[in-house]
Amino acid sequence: MLGRISGLLFLLLISFLRGQGQACTTLGQTPQTAFPVCGVQTFHQSSVPTCSNHEVQVPCSDGVSYVDFNPFWYRFMCYESGTLGFVITPEDLGDDYDWQLFDITGHDPSEVYTNRALFVTGNWSGSYGVTGTSANNSNNISCASDPNAHLTTYSKMPTITEGHEYLLLISHFSGDNQSGYDLDFKGGTASIDDPLKPQMLAASANCSGQVIYIKLNKKVKCSSLAANGSDFVLTSSVAKVKLAAGINCSNSFDMDSLQVTLDKPLPPGNYTLNIQNGNDANTLLDNCANNIPPDSKISFTVYPLVPTPMDSIAPVGCAPDEIKLVFQKPMLCSSVAANGSDFVITGTAPVSIVSAAGENCNNGVSNVITVKLNKAIQTAGNFVITLKEGTDGNTIYDECSQETPAGSSLNFVTADIVSADFSYRVGLGCVNDTLFYSHDGRNQVNNWDWTFDANGTSDARDSFFVFNDYGSKHIKLYVSNDLCSDSATADILLDNELVSRFNVLPSPELCPEDPAQFVDSSIGKIVSWYWNLGDGAVTVMQNPSPKYYPYPLTRNGSTYPISLVVENDLGCFDTSYQNLEVHYSCYIAVPGAFTPNGDGLNDYLYPLNAYKADNLIFRVYNRWGQLVFETKDWTKKWDGRINGYPQAAGTYVWMLSFKNRDTGQAYSLRGTTVLIR
Repeated sequence: MLGRISGLLFLLLISFLRGQGQACTTLGQTPQTAFPVCGVQTFHQSSVPTCSNHEVQVPCSDGVSYVDFNPFWYRFMCYESGTLGFVITPEDLGDDYDWQLFDITGHDPSEVYTNRALFVTGNWSGSYGVTGTSANNSNNISCASDPNAHLTTYSKMPTITEGHEYLLLISHFSGDNQSGYDLDFKGGTASIDDPLKPQMLAASANCSGQVIYIKLNKKVKCSSLAANGSDFVLTSSVAKVKLAAGINCSNSFDMDSLQVTLDKPLPPGNYTLNIQNGNDANTLLDNCANNIPPDSKISFTVYPLVPTPMDSIAPVGCAPDEIKLVFQKPMLCSSVAANGSDFVITGTAPVSIVSAAGENCNNGVSNVITVKLNKAIQTAGNFVITLKEGTDGNTIYDECSQETPAGSSLNFVTADIVSADFSYRVGLGCVNDTLFYSHDGRNQVNNWDWTFDANGTSDARDSFFVFNDYGSKHIKLYVSNDLCSDSATADILLDNELVSRFNVLPSPELCPEDPAQFVDSSIGKIVSWYWNLGDGAVTVMQNPSPKYYPYPLTRNGSTYPISLVVENDLGCFDTSYQNLEVHYSCYIAVPGAFTPNGDGLNDYLYPLNAYKADNLIFRVYNRWGQLVFETKDWTKKWDGRINGYPQAAGTYVWMLSFKNRDTGQAYSLRGTTVLIR
């Protein structure tokens, strides 16, 4: 057995294997040709051909290069969300199998080699034996390891989502033994079983009536089709089925179209084809082994060989620069003159044709011919496209080589292009701002879709919108006339916000000897200020001169209500208020005693009047040196408790350190306080 080798040796080994190994060409060994699987059966691989493709994106940070070495890929759809359980059982339990699950919904399968975001879960453990997912595991990835580490080969069952498509990679690392394995989906709560049952959807005959093309409602296994055509029987005795072949089965495991070949052509008429159990003992089976019921019937018509008329025009969009002609039968692409001379357009405005070609010409035929114009038609009008003999000497031929007669014509209509450019003006107000907007409605515009920043919408052509906040606003308009559409935007700035506010320095709590400095910090285009300084003094200065207030007459200090009224250039006003406290004293002291009895007098211990104390730390210790209280905020007070429990009466030691805000001088004080109960 070839075990997992980590680090540099592993990198060298992988480089050697990738360099010496061959590219994967067997169906199922690349993401694009993955096996379609269902959860109702065991998938058995008797052997694993030796090959490698590319490095796989694995969310491991070990520096190891992870490669889909000797791989098989499996694809499935989730039809009911839940957890995905599966088990991989090697025929030789000494083999090391790795695996990884990808969510490829909306992605090309080849992105598994480049897009790490597609990862769902995986297991690259070097341990050998049975592997898979388990409800008992919590890891969603195991990285490369030495096999002697005996890491778990199971990973956490992932949660998969209904409607999502997944790819499962199984990589056989054991290079000296390419025996196979069984893959079983079991144990999870999700469903990957397609509930849609297969059936025949439509049938049509080729020109001679000897080949019948059948379209199915879903994909079925290519291997379930009997090549001798014994799955089908024609109810008419005119001819017998001799062959059947799936379309695209040469590079895929499943198909949704097939062709049945008869032993002779059918004359024009209506026919029925029955499905039955062929010599392979089944009809056609989908990937969940559901069969098309025997005796199911599909009808078809063999038409007389008559020219195919110009049937219709695909919907014409805004400002078309091409016209798509749709035919009931496939047309020979080689019969279309490349210079567009098979067609001519007449109508409201002059239009020239520069080229024409069949669209997506599979097997040389197409049901759509695209006619290119010299320029886009940007105005409303009525037009006619007419078939004529081109410079190649003919009009156009269908797949049965029947020429559509010259003179065949079809009508189409175009619309004017539209512009979403709009006009607006803004009415600025004291509380709200009003946006008045308008669109000209030209060129038959009948739909308006306005958005006003994140605040609201409107479908009116002309109206107004009220903004109750300020700042930059993004306005967008989408218009259409049911065919052409356009959008336009405008950014406006509502800069008339008015907010009165001010600061009191050094703070709204002053010591009796300090002056108060009032600083305006209002917002808006302000033209006037009116201050009331709380003691009867007023001023219209933007920033009043420093002011001293009288020494308080009581220990409770004095309070002065300060207000500022501002006016902006629109005549709007706003007012702000703030109380100024002038304290009786700013001398910092710690009481010698306190009585935490809840009577409102001396209930707390804290440094008094520490209004100008910066970097303050206040600590209290009991008689045994135990820290019972600590704070850096002088207004936080000790209530004589620890963790809610009252402390014993007695003497407590306090320590106080701070720096005076005015002088910068540092203080470190110590004292005692008596707690009285």
